[in-house]
Amino acid sequence: MSFLKAEWRKLAIANYEIAPDILQPHLPYGTELDTWNNICFVSLVGFKFVNTRLLGFPIPFHRNFEEVNLRFYVRHKHKGEWKRGVVFIKEIVPRHAITLVANTIYKEHYQTMRMSHEWQQLKNHHTVWYGWEYSGKVNSFLVKADLEATDMTTGSETEFITEHYWGYTKVGAQNTMEYEVRHPKWQIYKVHEHEIDVDFETLYGEEFKDLTCAVPKSVMLAEGSEISVENKRKIEF
Repeated sequence: MSFLKAEWRKLAIANYEIAPDILQPHLPYGTELDTWNNICFVSLVGFKFVNTRLLGFPIPFHRNFEEVNLRFYVRHKHKGEWKRGVVFIKEIVPRHAITLVANTIYKEHYQTMRMSHEWQQLKNHHTVWYGWEYSGKVNSFLVKADLEATDMTTGSETEFITEHYWGYTKVGAQNTMEYEVRHPKWQIYKVHEHEIDVDFETLYGEEFKDLTCAVPKSVMLAEGSEISVENKRKIEF
């Protein structure tokens, strides 16, 4: 049985080029940085969990909620084949119970904050907005995009960013947790405008402060789908 099943919907993704040296201290043992066209990315991702079920059961007041995370991309070789995955710097959610479960079982880096979202469908476009409050500041991420989603292009940057199906967590100098996230290939909305107002240094640490004024290399909006998170395992070396 899957550990968690849910829908991830309206994934707003801002991708920043970053120096590999900044990410090295966060790299789990047994993984290496994964790049696209020799570019190392870190991504700010906002989306909504919908119809969440833990071990097959819905949890009252914890079925629908926002998440915003900062993540980067890695790969791990297993039995001669590469597994492509992500590592989270921090995952922000509005429910303390979610933070407790994720940090305890998956050794992740969740933090609870006050959050909200707004989705609007207008005549010629729709907007997706996520907001979260920390240290007296409301951080926000807004995208304006086409009304209709289309298939992503094979071999594109969008495919690279969205097609990482494993999660890796650094839990010690030589101790790494791995879990699988299953979902179909997502459809993508063409993004026309975006607004990002995020204090990266306060939220994620001094090493990420330059992202506050940086211009993302790309901004994407994915429709999302049903997903499942499979049980964790410790990587054996």
